[in-house]
Amino acid sequence: MPEVTVTIGERHFLVACQDGEEHFLRAAAKMVDAEAMTLLSQIGRMPEVRMLLMSSLLLADKAAGMEDQVRQAEAKLLTMQAEIDRLHAAPSPAPVRVEVPMIPPRVVESLAEFAAWTESLANRIDERRAG
Repeated sequence: MPEVTVTIGERHFLVACQDGEEHFLRAAAKMVDAEAMTLLSQIGRMPEVRMLLMSSLLLADKAAGMEDQVRQAEAKLLTMQAEIDRLHAAPSPAPVRVEVPMIPPRVVESLAEFAAWTESLANRIDERRAG
């Protein structure tokens, strides 16, 4: 079992861990050290036990806040997933009916007759001018 020396609040500790876990131990110790250094800068020198206790409590407070955020995010995710499921289960909306106005055949026939009559009239006028 490997042993890793970590520094927390300017003090060195020899800590054992599982093989391959050294990186995680160093990362965790770095987090505790950051809290300890903040305490030392604000309060000054303090007993080792008190420094570790206060650093742990500060980290626990941060962790609790993050857990609350995770719970809120999970609740929001569940709400959104329920809405997605509801929308998927809902029947498709009815198609929208679009009506295109049509000219009745009777009007089309009348217009065609009128066009033929005006063309005939125009031809007769042209013939009179020419003749």
